Amino acid sequence: MPAKRLSTREMLERLVSFDTTSRNSNLELIAFVETYLSAHGVSCRLIANEDDTKANLFATIGPADRAGGIVLSGHTDVVPVDGQDWTSDPFAVVEREGRLVGRGTSDMKGFIASALAHVPEFLARGPQIPVHLALSYDEEVGCLGVRPMIDAVIRTLPKPQVVIVGEPSSMKVVNAHKGIQSYVTKVTGLEFHSSQTHQGVSAIQYAAELITFLMKLADEMRERGDATGRFRPPYTTISVGTIKGGSAVNIIPRSCTFGWECRPLPDLDPEEIITRFTAFAEREVLPRMRAIYPQAGIETSVRARSPGLAPEEGSPAETLVMKLAQCNSAEAVSYNTEAGLFQLADIPTVVCGPGSIDQAHKPDEFIELSQLAECDRFMMRLAEFAGGA
Repeated sequence: MPAKRLSTREMLERLVSFDTTSRNSNLELIAFVETYLSAHGVSCRLIANEDDTKANLFATIGPADRAGGIVLSGHTDVVPVDGQDWTSDPFAVVEREGRLVGRGTSDMKGFIASALAHVPEFLARGPQIPVHLALSYDEEVGCLGVRPMIDAVIRTLPKPQVVIVGEPSSMKVVNAHKGIQSYVTKVTGLEFHSSQTHQGVSAIQYAAELITFLMKLADEMRERGDATGRFRPPYTTISVGTIKGGSAVNIIPRSCTFGWECRPLPDLDPEEIITRFTAFAEREVLPRMRAIYPQAGIETSVRARSPGLAPEEGSPAETLVMKLAQCNSAEAVSYNTEAGLFQLADIPTVVCGPGSIDQAHKPDEFIELSQLAECDRFMMRLAEFAGGA
């Protein structure tokens, strides 16, 4: 019996039905994809996380021992829907006015659906160039899953020619994006009656000094700007997203914790901001805290770090994907993807995928049917290219 074919829409409906929010396992989705590929004679390799609750999937269509392959990369996890005002079940695709609504339709199960739906087309053309499928976990919480997949599989392959990361770019070719570094800083002071401010150490007040320093750094980065003029906003950004501290207005607070991030331009020294922040905390703030309470502390831990994508104009990736996407130029974006990690593995990489980043992470996330159709045409051109046409 021939293996069942699924259209891109049917495949997307199946993928969205799996709640792969990053806090959950993605194994049911991975098992579905593995079964689907196996039915078409394509074997898979799974790379699990440490507790076997999640897995990456890597599969090759065509001659696995040949260099010059093309990697189609996508993450299987999605962001939470908690607290968002959805007008339909987030994990069931609904069509409205030429759009498919559902969590992950744009970011980025639409790309994965198109790639999987075209596996029969890749096979039918007898690929002379291998097409690799690389599906990862936990991209949304720091590009965690793709790292062991790169180490375990990508670096041991005959070197691929191109990696295409299918994040939503409206099917435009992206050759540069910012990095992301996110941190949690915990300030520990000394509780005291609020009338005795000279004896207590207010964690909130010292945290405010640290946040003020970050905002001054943000102003400096804005002034430095972006020499290329390609990014929006055109500078490295720094922002504080969460803060928690204190227990009552008449108690000098013992602790305060805040979460912050920076999104550096690709050419910024990735250590500059955290190095300057740490130096300010240790040299300017902490001594004054410990003059009152020697056990006071400031601790900053890394939540996530992922590199930017530096432009490689005229690279094999840019040249091929511009041809497949029928684009004449490449763009830069401010969001982060797994592309920078592939680039660190010395593989030319670009971003190109259906849907708009403007819809990602929002209630009633959607992808235009026209975007899926454009991605399908892209995949057909790729199938012809891999088959030697």
